[in-house]
Amino acid sequence: MATAKKSIKINAPVEKVFEFMMKPEILPEIWPSFVEMKNIKELPNGGHSWDWVYKMAGMRFTGSSENTEVVPNERTVSRTTGGIESTITWLYQPEDDGTNVTFEAEYTVPVPLLGKLVEAVIVKMNENEAEVILANLKARMET
Repeated sequence: MATAKKSIKINAPVEKVFEFMMKPEILPEIWPSFVEMKNIKELPNGGHSWDWVYKMAGMRFTGSSENTEVVPNERTVSRTTGGIESTITWLYQPEDDGTNVTFEAEYTVPVPLLGKLVEAVIVKMNENEAEVILANLKARMET
């Protein structure tokens, strides 16, 4: 499994950031590779399930995600199935007058036929994308 883990300080209260991130339909606004979110349903744990279309290295993947863990203003964990198997964890920690947000993804690169070299390139692309996601979230929360 590959991993990507990045953190950023956002000058906004943890409640505001967490509330924003609990809306799966906004993910394409901050996460460039998400093409579409649909069939969003609320779950008893306060989270959601949804279907998605994702573009990675020029290839389109479809699948489903579900918040398996929701701790308000602290953490969410989502499990994805389908074209890309992954676990995505968002951590929210109050810090001074803002929020320290950590994005962590553990995923399987869905291109076994292309080999380890291509996998290494995709892992690096995803690390860069994690930085973009957090920068986009920061920009959205601080304006």
